[in-house]
Amino acid sequence: MAHHDQRVPDASAADAGRSRPQSDSLAETTGEMDRLGVVGLGYVGLPLALAAHHAGYDVVGVDVDGEKIERLRNGTSAVTDVSDGAVAEAVEADLEFTTEYGALADVDGVSICVPTPLRKTDSPDLSFVLDAATKLAPVVPAGCTVILESTVYPGATEEVVGEALADNGATVGEDVFLAFSPERIDPGNEEYGPTDIPKVLGGVTRACGDRAEALYGPVFDEIVRVDTATEAELVKLLENTFRAVNIGLINELAQVAHELDVDIWSAIDAAETKPFGFMPFYPGPGLGGHCIPIDPFYLSWKASEHGIDTRFIDLADTVNREMPDHVVRRVVEQLNHRGTPLSGADVLVVGAAYKPDVSDTRESPTIDILGQFAEWDASVSYHDPHVPSLVVGGDTYESVPLTRSRLAAADCVVLVTNHSAVDVERILDHASFVFDTRNALPDSDAEHVVHL
Repeated sequence: MAHHDQRVPDASAADAGRSRPQSDSLAETTGEMDRLGVVGLGYVGLPLALAAHHAGYDVVGVDVDGEKIERLRNGTSAVTDVSDGAVAEAVEADLEFTTEYGALADVDGVSICVPTPLRKTDSPDLSFVLDAATKLAPVVPAGCTVILESTVYPGATEEVVGEALADNGATVGEDVFLAFSPERIDPGNEEYGPTDIPKVLGGVTRACGDRAEALYGPVFDEIVRVDTATEAELVKLLENTFRAVNIGLINELAQVAHELDVDIWSAIDAAETKPFGFMPFYPGPGLGGHCIPIDPFYLSWKASEHGIDTRFIDLADTVNREMPDHVVRRVVEQLNHRGTPLSGADVLVVGAAYKPDVSDTRESPTIDILGQFAEWDASVSYHDPHVPSLVVGGDTYESVPLTRSRLAAADCVVLVTNHSAVDVERILDHASFVFDTRNALPDSDAEHVVHL
């Protein structure tokens, strides 16, 4: 087994708080663990189940979606980043997929990887976590380690999962062990796979953390221990709130740069040459996906319970939510300069997914942009090699081929998602007007290309 860094405060240790290798005594303290359950087999749970399987665990994956389970049993992946072949190989090697929580009755540990969306009021919706915890509580055996991976507000692991276990008569830290370890998967990232990214975890008690570390140690290259589950919960929210706030800042500066007739992309490149004190962030058409638009609300909601006004978070959210509006205004402005009103114009949007090389459209800015163009009575269509159809405002759009004739027919091509499979040179050569929100054509000084 590889060594795993940890940061576990110990008043008796001279190196308290510093990273150090996992001790051999940890496995002796926690005992042998060889069977792992994973609840929720989406973009987090399925890769985790396969990683644990490859690490030598006997794995059982549970999901309430019966159709998904059937596909997995037949060797068909449920997520883009996991191939059908990888699933089929795991099934052949006895990785079990089921809808039955009873299959977890003999596991040594179980990871909860279910969705945690926002309600319409922008408050956390932990109903999936509560449902999973409630179903797990009467099933998991004594001594089992439960690790929550779903993004939650600080304190939720104890409040939601811990209370569900306690309601079933278990004492956390004695009868069962509970920890939080935030998922850090970046869909479409070929450089960092699920097990390459350092795994932060914190236990509700010290013993809980030890058990969780022993469980995850064989799976992940590096374990980063923090003091508590609540601290681990904050780590996840800190990471994505940091990004959301800084993206909001650069989106605002992009609007300022436009008014000043300055190329924001060149300004960022120049600023990045400073060897300290600067980290580049880039503007775009708006935030999307499962984390950055959502996670800051978990933090601000919890802060409001303590009477704290999260002004940076709220302002950044306002700026980021306005970016699709900014894109549409800029397109209207440019079309007017060209003597073409948006009403009746042929607009082709390139990219429906929220980021390159994935099929995920959750919170994608393209949805708002398409909807606004439609409200202006434009003739709007989209192309995305990963998203064959898209529902916007009750209407279903089908992805159109990115042909030379289709590009030539468009009054405007709006590049929203810079998939690697998209031929940007073809767009450059055959479109009469391109609005580039991603700087996908950075070297082009053609008059028909306008950057965000």
